[in-house]
Amino acid sequence: MSAGELACTYASMILHDDGISISAEKIATLVKSANVDVEPFWPSLFAKLLQKINVEDGNVGSGGGAAAVAVAAPSGGGAAAATAAPAAEEKKEEPKEESHDDMGFSLFD
Repeated sequence: MSAGELACTYASMILHDDGISISAEKIATLVKSANVDVEPFWPSLFAKLLQKINVEDGNVGSGGGAAAVAVAAPSGGGAAAATAAPAAEEKKEEPKEESHDDMGFSLFD
């Protein structure tokens, strides 16, 4: 993740947490006040993305990048989320790794 992405992510989180509508100009203003140089397309990219999704749901899709996931993080109840995460990880079943023997050949045949 580049510094520009990270700066825009934090700026978007600040705006969202303060209940301010997220726009490219507001993101750029926050980034500039933090003395971070970003490519000019980052603030508008983040603003367009965040206008299309509901940040409160926390559902930003898969493969959208780490920045969007970071923006969608809940603003409160960090301790409850931290304790619930290990329980959810324990319930996941690891897919059984297939060996080459199961396919009828091996690497050294």
